[in-house]
Amino acid sequence: MAEKLDDLDARILNLMQDDARIPLVDLADKVASSRSAVWRRIQKLEEAGVIKKHTVLLDAEKAGLGVLVFAQVKMQAHSRDSLPNFIERVRNFPEVIECHTLMGDIDFILKVRVPSIQAYEDFFWNQLSQIEGVREINSSIALTAVKDTTRLNISAQS
Repeated sequence: MAEKLDDLDARILNLMQDDARIPLVDLADKVASSRSAVWRRIQKLEEAGVIKKHTVLLDAEKAGLGVLVFAQVKMQAHSRDSLPNFIERVRNFPEVIECHTLMGDIDFILKVRVPSIQAYEDFFWNQLSQIEGVREINSSIALTAVKDTTRLNISAQS
């Protein structure tokens, strides 16, 4: 069950998504609450897993990983061993920044960041396609990011 968020939680989370390094005193001022109350809320949200971690967002292109590929993977069979094996292997590939299990015709969709198309080709042939049980991989190279955000639309829940 999802954590019930009240209005103060929502305001804190929205401000922290804009700047995770916002000083506690500024955050408390912006949400019109005391520093101790805001600190307790942040601790509660961390303990509940709503706040998973504090991190830095990088510009992938400026960091040398300008090619974004979405790889749709179909497995040969959904055996007891093939899916967990695939998942374990994919978790260890630093090129894969997201992997989702899907319902429907495709079993997995991977978001892959690499420095070049050649690097993706190497990754495709030497790693991804070599995983036991992979039947088919359809790759799409992203041309332009129309929207690229990690920000969640947080509001109070009744």
